[in-house]
Amino acid sequence: MVQRIIRVVLTIFSMFLGYGVVSLLYSTEVLNFIDDDFKLYVYILTSLIFGIIFYIAFPKFLFAARNIASSVEGELQQVPATDIVLGSIGLIVGLIIAYLSSQPFFNLGIPYLGVVISILLYLLFGYLGVIVPTKKREDFFNVLSVLKRSSSKDKAFKGTKVQPKILDTSVIIDGRIADICKTGFIEGPLVIPEFVLEELRHIADSSDALKRNRGRRGLDILNKIQKEIDIEVIIYDKDFEDINEVDSKLLKLAQILKGKVVTNDFNLNKVAEFQGVDVLNINELANAVKPVVLPGEEMIVQVIKDGKESGQGVAYLDDGTMIVVDGGKKHIGETIDVMVTSVLQTAAGRMIFAKPKSMVDKAV
Repeated sequence: MVQRIIRVVLTIFSMFLGYGVVSLLYSTEVLNFIDDDFKLYVYILTSLIFGIIFYIAFPKFLFAARNIASSVEGELQQVPATDIVLGSIGLIVGLIIAYLSSQPFFNLGIPYLGVVISILLYLLFGYLGVIVPTKKREDFFNVLSVLKRSSSKDKAFKGTKVQPKILDTSVIIDGRIADICKTGFIEGPLVIPEFVLEELRHIADSSDALKRNRGRRGLDILNKIQKEIDIEVIIYDKDFEDINEVDSKLLKLAQILKGKVVTNDFNLNKVAEFQGVDVLNINELANAVKPVVLPGEEMIVQVIKDGKESGQGVAYLDDGTMIVVDGGKKHIGETIDVMVTSVLQTAAGRMIFAKPKSMVDKAV
């Protein structure tokens, strides 16, 4: 039943094909010798001849089509799926290139030249479109893998966006931020708010000599970071006029930029933690990298002043760590051996408590 329907449909199609052939012959003036009174009969007769020929030849045509289809199927089973896909894509691309390349030749005005060249171009680019991708599939996949890896790297870099670091006044005046940036432990960008710069200028213009020196030191540190260190520095010029305190402005800015506040201010650190703002405390970093001191260790220190409690003396390590020497008041100005009794670690710093070794030996 299906074969009969196909046979009838293709027969009708062949009749239209015969009609088209006659139209083509008339347009090329090949059939001009036939009188116009017989033109209709020529159309009908040719269409019937094409239809009858195809109707009679349909079984052989169907047999040949089945043989071709089976042979093509057998060949395709031996061809990798990647070659089929690449060949199909290449064929489409080749035909598109052929179409674009053939258009200028139709405008030359030379009869049949455009048709001939167009056929040749379609054959050439169609063939190349199938052959080149299948022959070079390994190179093609290598290029795709390289592009995929580079794309995944770009996505990874985009996914790991560096948070901006917002500097407060205390950490700029402290100066250690420049050395930390120079070592590469802090990734930029560094954000310097305009209101922090204004506070630095105000300190640098102070009538108090100590404050003036601190403010100028802060400005020098900023210039050093900008000119000598390879890190992005952004001056944020937006101010929050409804907020008076600089610390509150810093926390607000950190929330807007989704950044981290870099500070030495212990109180600002606590408020930031309460508001859920990330903080990088330079003092905490300094404490983390200081040498570990354990109770019972001995060290040599110079007692330079008396402590708060009766009989205490105070000494300092090279990194600025305070050592409270119990019974060290009488050794002020002397360099003595002490033994560590305890260590107090806080966010504000580290404090070591010790006793003169001579006192420990006497107790033993």
